[in-house]
Amino acid sequence: MALEVVVITGMSGSGKSVALHALEDAGYYCVDNLPPELLTSFVALEHAHHGQRVAVAMDVRSATALPLVPQQLQRLREQGVIVRSLFLDASTGTLVRRFSETRRRHPLSRDELLEGRRALVQTIELERELLAELRAQSHVIDTSTLRSAQLLSYVKELLALKPGQLTLVFESFAFKRGVPFDSDYVFDVRMLPNPHYEPALRALTGRDEPVAEFLRNQPEVALMQSHIAQFLEHWLDALAQNHRSYVTVAIGCTGGQHRSVYLVEQLGAQFSERWSTLRRHRELDGI
Repeated sequence: MALEVVVITGMSGSGKSVALHALEDAGYYCVDNLPPELLTSFVALEHAHHGQRVAVAMDVRSATALPLVPQQLQRLREQGVIVRSLFLDASTGTLVRRFSETRRRHPLSRDELLEGRRALVQTIELERELLAELRAQSHVIDTSTLRSAQLLSYVKELLALKPGQLTLVFESFAFKRGVPFDSDYVFDVRMLPNPHYEPALRALTGRDEPVAEFLRNQPEVALMQSHIAQFLEHWLDALAQNHRSYVTVAIGCTGGQHRSVYLVEQLGAQFSERWSTLRRHRELDGI
């Protein structure tokens, strides 16, 4: 059995400790705030002790050594180690609110308690710059609107997938609540016929058959599904050859309840015949 290593990085306040708990529940040996310089030696030590699944969390407290991480992960892959890299993110407004609610100080901050919100925002933006390279090489999970239970569920879903192959994540969302930070591609379907204006369908979702039937009968919906599918079919092989592990396709409508949900379900089923797929509904999953 190949050694599997999950590396969790991300913004301070984005939920890394929650994700680490999900990994611990799944049987991983977990270490929080591991100095990046120790990553490869720690993995070797665990492997020597017959540990097969290891998870480490690293954050901006190790800022000076974080540039080493991408090279170390590549070295582990070359040694045959299965590496999964997760990056937890959230909007600046969400992070400011979380720090305010918990009264925690940001790890990079020395004076935010004196200067208030402006200093905290500047510190968060500095952290984004320091973590940009790691983010670009990881699967991003936007926790801005997720409760802890949702994040636990999302992480466990990812762990259940077979490693080493590209996974498509289809995610529905409401534009009125913002575009997900973890999107690789975003498709706007607000111009399609809206079941919301049908009284019998308003309270239902795109996973309910009456809504699905309504949308199946709309030529524009079928055309939109075809165009999204053609785009993905054209580029997925190239993304897989570029060693991408995850591709998140976000589909948004006004309320994230009908049209986007329907298309995520349809596309998820369509692409599952060839690719590993996950379906998420940001506005519904927490209900």
